Amino acid sequence: MSDLLRILENEVQIAALVFLAVVYTTRLIWLFRFRTRKERTIAAGRASAGAGYSLMNVAMPWAMESTRKRPGLYAQFVFFHLGVATAITATFIIPYAPGLFKVRAVVFLFQIVIAAAFLVGLLRLVRRLTNPVLRQISSPDDYFSLILLVLWFAAGMLAVPNEPERTEWPLILFFGLTAFFLVYVPFSKICHYLYYPFTRFYLGRSLGHRGAFPPAGTKRPEARRAGENQA
Repeated sequence: MSDLLRILENEVQIAALVFLAVVYTTRLIWLFRFRTRKERTIAAGRASAGAGYSLMNVAMPWAMESTRKRPGLYAQFVFFHLGVATAITATFIIPYAPGLFKVRAVVFLFQIVIAAAFLVGLLRLVRRLTNPVLRQISSPDDYFSLILLVLWFAAGMLAVPNEPERTEWPLILFFGLTAFFLVYVPFSKICHYLYYPFTRFYLGRSLGHRGAFPPAGTKRPEARRAGENQA
């Protein structure tokens, strides 16, 4: 292993992770400094139920019209984010638990998941470029982040076998992009996951207090049919 790859896998990744942690910690401290306001209206529902429903909404495709009518979009969402999680896991396995990738089945599984995310990334990029509505609301960061993620997935597929004795370039590209993302993500739209729990919690709590969450018409189709039969 060359010194460049060794430094990328260790010192550079650790420094980038520390930078990410510092930025996120600073933002969380800033967020928690905001005071929450109590509802002044009479409760028409349970705030806790609304908050729970809102937080779990991401795992309920039947509750959202866009994914209920177009389940393929939800499948893309799942595969894309599974690929992100898998690729991130690989950045820790390669330098610190390389023995796992000596098992061919493990390598194949990681490559399949990352490949699925790669294909979804391409589909999303094409959709963003060809859909006039999406083009109107897209910023340069949307395109830049998506293109880099597609490249990162491609590099991840090639890097997972972890064979620097054959060629180091897939690993260098993969860890180089990973380090860049760790520094870039806090300042891009990709950091939406940091704010998701806050926005969903406060939205759900407010709408739960008002009796709007959980909505009565968002049960799973099977549960809805069962309720109708009982009635």
